[in-house]
Order: sequence, then C-alpha cells, then structure tokens
Amino acid sequence: MDRVTTAVSTQPGLGPVPGGFDRGTVEQFLYREARLADEGDYDAWEALWTDDALYWVPVGGEGGDPEQQMSVIYDNRSRISTRLKQLRTGKRYAQAPPSNLRRLLSNIEFLGGRDNPDGDIDLEVGANFLAIESHSRGTHLWGGRNTYRLRRRGDELLLAYKKVVLVDNDQPLPTLGFLI
Repeated sequence: MDRVTTAVSTQPGLGPVPGGFDRGTVEQFLYREARLADEGDYDAWEALWTDDALYWVPVGGEGGDPEQQMSVIYDNRSRISTRLKQLRTGKRYAQAPPSNLRRLLSNIEFLGGRDNPDGDIDLEVGANFLAIESHSRGTHLWGGRNTYRLRRRGDELLLAYKKVVLVDNDQPLPTLGFLI
C-alpha cells in the first residue's frame, strides 16, 4: 500500500495527511466519480456524497468566501440533489440533447487532512482535470484544478467537498449545464 504521511500544502486549516488512505483506492474513487458524471449516472454519482457535502465552482480565481462572493455553483447537499433532479427530467434545455463528456484527471496529490463534523479527519486531495464536452453548439475544453475532501465511512469513501477552479473562470463562461 502506498501511504503518504506528510502534508504537501500549507493551506490554512490543513493538517498532516491522515493515515489509512490508500493511494490506489483514492485514485480509483476519483476516476469513478468522474466517469459517473461523464456517463450521466446521476443516482450513482449522488450516492458518493456525504449528507453535509459542498460542491463549489468559484468565479475569478481560487475564490474567497463563497458565502460573500459570486460563484458559478455553490451547492449544499440539498441543492446537489435538486440539480440532479433537474438533469434527470430531460427538460434542462442547456442539456437537450445531453453533452457527450469525458474527463481526464492528473497530478493527483494528497494535500493534507481537515477535521470533519464526525470528529474524524477528511483527506484533502488535489487533481488537475481536462473535460471535453461535445454538444450541438460545438466542442469545448474545460480545464482546471479540483480539490476534493474524502471521508471514510466504514470501508467506503465518500465525497464531502468538491471545489472546481476553472482556468478561465475570470472570463465569461459559455453554458455550463452539466456536472463539472
């Protein structure tokens, strides 16, 4: 097992990488999360999230306080569920017909640990991504950096937080009607 025991980031609130997270298992989880979103398997994708989850796509760089600044997406668990219900109806016109998507993940790093409400420590992971979207309006490349917080529940991993920083989030964005 490939385990990392030291933090590679000095972000505020980020402690050492918690023990017990296997690199291969974490990478497979992230790859599965991307594939489920790409394939529109919304039930399986939604099942990956914790009840206190946050999904954030900031505007204008890394983002500051999402409660005080505009975001492309800033969803709690309830809003994630509502967004998925809208996609399931087939009546989300920005996605009629649905985009064909494929994501590539790279540069996966264990960044450190963060306390969670259960009294345990979540693993914070960073990864670069490139998403290729093909739609009737054309093909678009979406690139950026994801930050994930993974939480252990028994033998499974769950997603407690996902932040997607698009490289061009300081410019007007075309329709973003899919899961990024």
